[in-house]
Amino acid sequence: MPVKATDKKTGKKKLVIVESPAKGKTIAGYLGEGFEVTASMGHIRDLPQPSDLPAELKKTGVGKFAVDLDNDFEPYYVVSADKKKKVAELKAALKDADELYLATDGDREGEAIAWHLLQVLKPKVPVHRLTFPEITREAIQRALLEMRDVDVAMVDAQETRRILDRLYGYEISPVLWRKVARGLSAGRVQSVATRLVVERERERMAFRAASYWDLVGTFATEAAEKFKARLVSVDGARVATGKDFTDRGELKSKTAVHLDEAAAVSLAAGLESAAFTVRSVDTKPYTRRPAAPFTTSTLQQEAGRKLRFSSRVTMQVAQRLYENGYITYMRTDSPALSDQAINAARRQASELYGPEYVPEARRVYKGKSKNAQEAHEAIRPAGDSFRTPAQVASSLRGDEFRLYELIWKRTVASQMADAKGSTASVRLGAVSADGRDAEFSASGTVITFRGFMAAYEEGRDAAREDDEAEGTEGARLPVLKAQDTLTAADIAAGGHETSPPPRFTEASLVKMLEELGIGRPSTYAATISTIMDRGYVTSRGQALVPSWIAFSVVRLLEEHFTDYVDYDFTAELEEDLDRISRGEAGRVEWLNQFYYGDRVETGLHTIVNDLGEIDAKAINSIEIADGIVLRVGKFGPYLERPLPADAPEGTEPERANVPEDLAPDELTAEKALELMETAAPEERVLGTDPETGRTIVARNGRYGPYVIELIPEPTEEDLANQPVEYYKNGKPKPPKKPVKVKPRTGSLFKSMSVETVTLDEALKLMKLPRVLGTDAEGNEITVQNGRFGPYLKKGTDSRSIGSEEEIFTITLEQALEIYSQPKQRGGRQAAAPLAEFGADPVSEKPIVVKDGRFGPYITDGITNITVPRSTAIEELTREQAIELLAEKREKGPAKKPVKKRAAPRKATAKK
Repeated sequence: MPVKATDKKTGKKKLVIVESPAKGKTIAGYLGEGFEVTASMGHIRDLPQPSDLPAELKKTGVGKFAVDLDNDFEPYYVVSADKKKKVAELKAALKDADELYLATDGDREGEAIAWHLLQVLKPKVPVHRLTFPEITREAIQRALLEMRDVDVAMVDAQETRRILDRLYGYEISPVLWRKVARGLSAGRVQSVATRLVVERERERMAFRAASYWDLVGTFATEAAEKFKARLVSVDGARVATGKDFTDRGELKSKTAVHLDEAAAVSLAAGLESAAFTVRSVDTKPYTRRPAAPFTTSTLQQEAGRKLRFSSRVTMQVAQRLYENGYITYMRTDSPALSDQAINAARRQASELYGPEYVPEARRVYKGKSKNAQEAHEAIRPAGDSFRTPAQVASSLRGDEFRLYELIWKRTVASQMADAKGSTASVRLGAVSADGRDAEFSASGTVITFRGFMAAYEEGRDAAREDDEAEGTEGARLPVLKAQDTLTAADIAAGGHETSPPPRFTEASLVKMLEELGIGRPSTYAATISTIMDRGYVTSRGQALVPSWIAFSVVRLLEEHFTDYVDYDFTAELEEDLDRISRGEAGRVEWLNQFYYGDRVETGLHTIVNDLGEIDAKAINSIEIADGIVLRVGKFGPYLERPLPADAPEGTEPERANVPEDLAPDELTAEKALELMETAAPEERVLGTDPETGRTIVARNGRYGPYVIELIPEPTEEDLANQPVEYYKNGKPKPPKKPVKVKPRTGSLFKSMSVETVTLDEALKLMKLPRVLGTDAEGNEITVQNGRFGPYLKKGTDSRSIGSEEEIFTITLEQALEIYSQPKQRGGRQAAAPLAEFGADPVSEKPIVVKDGRFGPYITDGITNITVPRSTAIEELTREQAIELLAEKREKGPAKKPVKKRAAPRKATAKK
């Protein structure tokens, strides 16, 4: 609801439009008299689906994309159905206003929302555009002194991006539907992100481990101080470590010594009684600088590493912190801090850690991007004087507090002194009993002044085991000097294997996209959510694993739309959009070049029209082993052993399903052979239904084994024998298409399999649900099998029963006895939750999924929201659950229909 106010002195009303109610509520508290604050709830209009266009436009240049190809790519915008009421409210509020303030966000999207509001509302009063990097009293007062007009160049950049994404998706996605599977999509950033994940999996699939050995010993000085050191050279030649091998398991360097087990064990034995001495000691000063304040991408990365937040959750929590006045705007490329923020950070560092922790010179950070996301500051605590985590602990809880604390620590640490210390590297050696010279190495760092590390230390992404430091770094070393004698103990040979490149996590994928210049910080969370929602990528712990369908999509794009998944090309598109936002390039000219030519060799339009024939079978096939191919089919991936050329006609190739939880790099040649050899028959004929004469078969399907009756296709004789119907004029009507009969099916019980199920069992399964009879009131009672097990059903009242076998044996009397008992969730006890997702960041109550009267629903004990029908419970994520609950809270409780009261009768006049 808008926050209303009128200036008592002037009687004027100033209407302020923001994007969200939460933001509006916070702003209203800082504005003076005469301001009415309301929210647009994001964009009020957008490009419609082409199918929703008016009939007269569908055959014009607008019909294909809702963008007029014949008129300089002019977009056809419509107010969406769910925003018409909001627009009416805004127009009504504007009627009583004397001035209009557009206070949407200061990035491209916010600028576009402001422009759309102008276009739709058509205000006749003075209009002001104001933005603020943080929602504080000081920032809003400064914004009111720095008002401006809507930036048309930024609007052009947003509009170009919107049209570009529409052209890209609507031209390429249909190719994926035809050649891979329905419902897939291509996108300017999502397709490149998917390619990165797939390429990393290809590297893992091609990886071949190499084994190598080394020695580690424990050494002691005369003062009995102990430390460990690792073998680094033998007879002057460097000992090979994991970094010396290629991903194909081959040794890169010809000069490195590759120790095998026998050589390592022999050398260890020869050094048992050898006299070790220190050969060299190298000491260097150690200095480490603090990390820059957070940008959007570095915040997503660090929240992923330290808080285990997904990119989507990070942005949702940050959005709430911003709207409630705790942090500055959370979409930014810039690590720069304002003078007020630098002063606040230095002051707090000095107060909390001591003056010596603050350097004399202020630290200034600069970003790489020319635009720096429309000149926003870094993400930092809001206000000219920061609130410490202790000061917000009473108002922030859960995820919001944890993220605020992370942002505060990073901001304060960015203005603190360097960490100081020294690093010592020691070389020690001896000659073995068989005359071989062995040299060991150890290094260690001693921090003498923690500096910024007293407040914060940046996290690290997971790395390959063989990329980690292979010496004994990090340990504190005793004071040593050259020629010191050492006592050796426990010199042991150890074997190692190289490890494949690590899979991307959300944090490392965001980092890679940023390094490549692909996408923008505000899009990363949405991009990762999209490729996961589309089924291209799934998460395994923190790791991102591509699906086999992603392999098909990426292969098709690489072979036929090469530029559109090229990393440099996609980065150049972002730079071009930045140029448009700065007024250095024109929207129409750029779109013409992109779609019709010059921007790429021929332009997207020409490429799509000249695709020619694409071999769908080849696109959806990957050779896994000699003679075994993986196919991506309509119902998922499966293995197939192609038939020899001389196979009799009609012979079916040998096939095997691929388990859904088997990652692509785990499907080795050995595993493929095992799956082929142990594969259950895909289909087994059980016999003929005596009632219908139709064949009954058992099959292994994507969602488990089932039985089905085969409906024969109508023969030519059947079609010829159809009775002839005539029109009124006596002419014969064409024969009707035969009605497609839906076959009966039934899922097998857990105790059954394709190999063991009998015809009698199959016929019983296909007759489910089984009618038991009626109760005293005439309500029918049935028994059937469901996702959560067997159950009874009477109207809307369901009751669980013990086992699947009881479906065929339970009687009406037994069912009536169960219904006579008080209903208890799950049968005898309250049902266990279908899924659990930890604490909600807002309510701090546990989020669970329960089975309700009208289906599964998500609840934190305060707010309930039904699980969308399109989402399987098994696929529901914590992030989705949090988002659904947040959307439900924002909408508020459902309003009950107001009953119209009859007009009161007039009292009869007394005589």
